[in-house]
Amino acid sequence: MIKKFTIGALAIAFSMSTMQTWAQEPVNADAVQKIRKEGLENSKVMDIAFQITDVIGPRLANSPGIKKGRDWAVKYFTDLGLKNAKQETWGDFGKGWSVERYYAATTAPFYRPIIGYPKAWTPGTNGPIKSEVVLIKADTVTDLEKYKGKLAGKIVVIESVMVQPLKNSYTPDVTRHTDEKLAEMAAAEPAAPGQGRGGRGGNNQMAMMMRMRQNRVAINEMLLQEKVGLILTYARGNYGTFFTSNGASYAMDAKPVNPELEVSAEDFLHILRLLRAGQKVEVEAEVKTTFYADDAKGYNVIAEIPGTDKKLKDEIVMLGAHFDSWHSGTGATDNAAGSIVMIEVMRILKAIDFKPKRTIRIALWDAEEQGLYGSRGYVKKHFADPTKMELLPEHHKLSAYYNLDNGTGAVRGIYLQGNAAARDIFQAWLNPFADLGAKTVTINNTGGTDHQAYDAVGLPGFQFIQDPMDYNTRTHHTNQDTYDRLVEDDLKKSATIIASFVYHTSERAQKIPRKELPKPVAPRN
Repeated sequence: MIKKFTIGALAIAFSMSTMQTWAQEPVNADAVQKIRKEGLENSKVMDIAFQITDVIGPRLANSPGIKKGRDWAVKYFTDLGLKNAKQETWGDFGKGWSVERYYAATTAPFYRPIIGYPKAWTPGTNGPIKSEVVLIKADTVTDLEKYKGKLAGKIVVIESVMVQPLKNSYTPDVTRHTDEKLAEMAAAEPAAPGQGRGGRGGNNQMAMMMRMRQNRVAINEMLLQEKVGLILTYARGNYGTFFTSNGASYAMDAKPVNPELEVSAEDFLHILRLLRAGQKVEVEAEVKTTFYADDAKGYNVIAEIPGTDKKLKDEIVMLGAHFDSWHSGTGATDNAAGSIVMIEVMRILKAIDFKPKRTIRIALWDAEEQGLYGSRGYVKKHFADPTKMELLPEHHKLSAYYNLDNGTGAVRGIYLQGNAAARDIFQAWLNPFADLGAKTVTINNTGGTDHQAYDAVGLPGFQFIQDPMDYNTRTHHTNQDTYDRLVEDDLKKSATIIASFVYHTSERAQKIPRKELPKPVAPRN
C-alpha cells in the first residue's frame, strides 16, 4: 500500500528532514506535494500499461507491433496536450518480422504441447510438418557427412555441451535492495580508469567458444542445404520460463536461415533424454512468420512540453525509455515499464499545469535491444557523433537526460555515472522521497541501456537505481514478461520521483554539471 500523507504533514516532514540540504540546493516543497498527490493518488500507470502490453502487444524493432505502439504514443501525447509529438527517424534498421502462427507438440511417445517460440527473424515451416526427431551429433565439420541426404523436411535437435541438466532453485525470484546494499552503493568510490573490465574466462575458454561457434555455423549451413523442416533449440530458463533471442540477421540483404524454435528447458531436455536413450520421438509443428521490407528505417517517438522562460526555453531536459521489446511476451518489464513511467511523468506535469522554464522532451526509443540504435542515432543527429566529437548546437542546450530500463521495480536512487558534481543536487531532490524508499546516490556507472548514448558524448545521462524484483530471474527477455508482472505501486512511486527530478531540472538556475568531454572513439562495427 502507498502510505498517504496530508499536505501539512508532508510540509512539516520535508522541512525538518531536509532544511540544511535545501539551503544548498533549492527544492520546491509545494511542487513536490502537488506531484506526489497526482502521482500517488490519481495515477494512470496501469491504464497506460494495459494499452502498451495487452492491447498493442510485443514490440520487436520494425514489426507491426512497434509501429502500432508508435502510432498510439503519438496520439496519446497529442491528446495529453504535448507539442511536436511525432515519429522521428534515427536511421536505417532493416527488415521487420512477426509471428503469425505457432504450434508445436510431441506426438510420440505421447502427446505433449511444447512451450517455445520461433526465434526472431527466422522463417516459418511452409505449413504444418510432422516428423521423427533426428539428433545431430557433430563435434567437427567432418562428422556432418553421415547426415547428408537424410534430413529433408525433418525436425532436428543438435547435441551441445551447453545443454546441462536443470537444478532446482530454492531462492526467491523476487528481491528488493536491502538497506545494506543501498548503503554499499552510496559509499562507493569512483572507479579507476579501466577498472572493472574483467576478462571472459581466459584464452582456453574463448578458443573453445570460438570452435563451438564455428561448428554451429557449419551445421546450420549443412541443415539449410539439406532443407530441414525445423530446428529445436535449447532456451535458457526454467519452470516454464524461457529467455528468447534472435536467430538471424535483420539486415535487408541477410542470408537465408533455417526455421528455428526456441524450446523451454524442460521440454527440450525431455526430448533430448528420449533421443539419447534411443527412443522414438515424433513432433508436429507449424510456424508462420512474415518479413517486412517496405520501410527499413527505424523511428523514435518524440514529444515536448515547451519551455516558457525567455532565457531558458531553448534549453532542454530529456527523459526517456526504450519502447521496443522482444517477442515471446508482451515486453511489460522490458521495457513497457520504463515507457509507462516516463509517459506518466509527462501526464503528471501536465495535470499539475506545470509551465516549465526549460523545454521538457520525452523520447520513446527504438531498437534498444539490438544495440541502443534509437538513442544512439538520435544523439548523433542532435548532439554529437562519438567517433568525431564535433559538437552540434543542441549539445550546449541539454541540461540532463533521465532513463528508466530495469524492470517494474521502484526507484531507490540514481547512478551518477561518475559525475560527482551532481551528487549533492540529486541527494537534495531525493530527500523528500525517503519515505518511499528512494534515498541512494551512487557514483557508480551502470550500463546496457540508452543513457549511455548521452554519456558517450559528454552529456549528463542518468539511469535510476531500481529494486531488482524478478527482472533478471523471470521476466527480462522471457515469455513471462507480461502485464501481470508489473507492480502498480512501484510504477507510481517511480513516476512521482522522476517527475520531481524533471521538474527541478527544468527550474534550476543552472544546467546539471557535466563531466569532461570524452575523446573520439573508434566507430562501432
